[in-house]
Amino acid sequence: MNRRFAKLALAFVTATALMSGSAFASSDGDAAKGKKVFNKCKACHSLEAGKNKIGPSLNGVFGRAAGAVEGYKYSKAMKESGLTWDEETLEDYLEKPKKFIPGNKMAFAGLRKEKQRDDLIAYLKEAAM
Repeated sequence: MNRRFAKLALAFVTATALMSGSAFASSDGDAAKGKKVFNKCKACHSLEAGKNKIGPSLNGVFGRAAGAVEGYKYSKAMKESGLTWDEETLEDYLEKPKKFIPGNKMAFAGLRKEKQRDDLIAYLKEAAM
C-alpha cells in the first residue's frame, strides 16, 4: 500500500509541476545569457532609473504597475491595462507584446523562444533592481 501511495504522490507532484508551466519558467533563466538577449531591448530601454528612451526605463520593473514610469508618455492601452509587472506578466508580454496588450506602443514583435524570455527575465531581476 505504501508503494502505491508513493507512486500516486510522485505522479501528483509531477503533474502539478507540469501544469504550472510559466509559473516556474523564469526560475530556469540564465542571467548571463539574458544580458545578451537584452541587446535587443537596449536601443529602446534603459536600466538606469529615470532614463527613458523610446521606451520607458526598466529599472524597478518588478512589482511596478504598467504605465507608471514618471516622465514617459504611455499608450492609453498600457495605462489602462491594470497590470503589475512580475515574472508571469513579463513572460506573456515579451512573447507577443501587441497581442498581450493590443494598442500598446512597443514596436518589437516579441521573443518567440521561451528560453530567451526566461533568460531575459533572469537578467532583469538582477540588473533592473
